[in-house]
Amino acid sequence: MSVRTVAGAARRTAESAAGPGITVIGMDGRRLPAEARRALWTARTVAGAARHLDAVADLVPSGTELVKLGRLDPVLDRIAASSEPAAVLASGDPGFFGIVRALRERGLTPRVHPAVSSVAAAFARAGLPWDDAVVVSAHGRAESGRSAERALAAALAHPKAAVLTAPGGAGPEAFVGPLLRAGRTVYVAQRLETPEESVVEAGADDADRTDWAHPNVVLSVDPARAVAPSMAWMPGHQGAPDGWALPEDAFEHRASMVTKPEVRALALARLAPRPGTVVWDVGACSGSVAVECARFGAHAVAFEQSGEDCARIRANAREHGVHVDVRHGRLPEAFPGAPGDDGVPAPDAVFLGGGDDRVAAEALRRFRPARAVAALASVDRVGTVHALLCDAGYDVGGTQLQASRLAPLPNGSLRLAAANPVTLLWGTAAPDGSAASGP
Repeated sequence: MSVRTVAGAARRTAESAAGPGITVIGMDGRRLPAEARRALWTARTVAGAARHLDAVADLVPSGTELVKLGRLDPVLDRIAASSEPAAVLASGDPGFFGIVRALRERGLTPRVHPAVSSVAAAFARAGLPWDDAVVVSAHGRAESGRSAERALAAALAHPKAAVLTAPGGAGPEAFVGPLLRAGRTVYVAQRLETPEESVVEAGADDADRTDWAHPNVVLSVDPARAVAPSMAWMPGHQGAPDGWALPEDAFEHRASMVTKPEVRALALARLAPRPGTVVWDVGACSGSVAVECARFGAHAVAFEQSGEDCARIRANAREHGVHVDVRHGRLPEAFPGAPGDDGVPAPDAVFLGGGDDRVAAEALRRFRPARAVAALASVDRVGTVHALLCDAGYDVGGTQLQASRLAPLPNGSLRLAAANPVTLLWGTAAPDGSAASGP
């Protein structure tokens, strides 16, 4: 069988699966291809945003039902139940965070004519490659309610990001200010491929602006890493790092004041850092935990009262190619007054590596992370921190870690050298929701 015959057979199979003949047409301001125009001419129903319906008014015959998309579910359910051909209009590439997903969830296989995605167009306007960018959506579903916060955390954690925004609390106003304060170059691309197109490089005067035109895309770029040093093999976040619980000598530290690898391994398992989460390293010292969380794609914030240690944390972050937001000051006074103050997002997880019980209590009671982990060298504090976690509404667990490491003897044989024991306590949000839940 020829290649052309195989391709034709595959296409006929896909068309037979498309049911009543649903065609999704992406629009980017350019002339539609002939096949998309034929689909519009034969459709009995055409659904889309008002601006898209206006754009195809001359391409549909009289008598065609034009349906403005508001709430998706009723319109798509009606189209899915119909036996007549229909067309759905969408911006850009409807298979990329678009309406194709909603149709497939209804068991339908539409024919799709994509246009240039808004993300590709936005990066093109900025003159930047985007194969090394992470793309996140702030279009939240009711069950999460935290899409804007998760999108911001991912954008802060990565050197290059595109945020698909949404009106009503998840527009550019939720991102521009925090990203500028983090030292990013920020672009807001509005109404791409329309006569009202505008691409703005945001400045300080735009941090609190709320009059952005929708739809829009926010681009965030670390000026020092605008182009990845080598060709990315997978877009955006590169997955789990190629090793964790790194040895102590992987970090610059002061007099061995660094969380030991064995302790760090279990702490990372309990903190669960990943893209879209915010992890605070409290009393960070060398910042080893913050750096490792950032390597997993989390937005890491390190609180440390020693100026010299703050410099070490920044150096360790640079050495490992990640971004850590370092906050210098005495604790708990250095904590923000409320989540979001001073550009510090609320934590999904907190590591208590330093500070006393008053610091731990402030972090737990005021900011309500979904996960908390405390590393305690002092036996005296085990009971008090355990009580703090329980009183704050967490399910609490713990273990003592006492590692013995292989070390050489002068005669060439090996011995086990015992390290100081550390007690690790952790708390997770209780099933009754008395502690905040993370993404």
